[in-house]
Amino acid sequence: MKVSLHHCHLYSLNVDNSIKFYREMLDAKVVFDGEIAESRNVLLQIGSGFINLYDQPPKDNEKGILHHLGFHTDDLNALVEHMRSKGCEFRKPITDLGYLKYIMVEGPDNLLLELFETNNIDINNSEN
Repeated sequence: MKVSLHHCHLYSLNVDNSIKFYREMLDAKVVFDGEIAESRNVLLQIGSGFINLYDQPPKDNEKGILHHLGFHTDDLNALVEHMRSKGCEFRKPITDLGYLKYIMVEGPDNLLLELFETNNIDINNSEN
């Protein structure tokens, strides 16, 4: 099973302004723009890294604009079972959207982590 840090997920007060800023200032490319978890999500590629913008204001002022760190894996079920075997607790089951499976878990220091697997989409595609 492979695991890699994929993206930083940020709350955004104005997604379109954020997209414009990252495009103009850092040559970002939009690689996904759609609804996930009942909110607009925009995945921007900047070089080999990604920022995912969440069309929502921050819910917890103490954490600022960081929503979560996203980790891509090629076998989500195996990763979840591995983490459970080490004592990690998950509040909800894996969400399966067909093209994307994900689960959220609290990491150290109350940092929210998203573990996800994709099906038939290239998460490193910068041509969109």
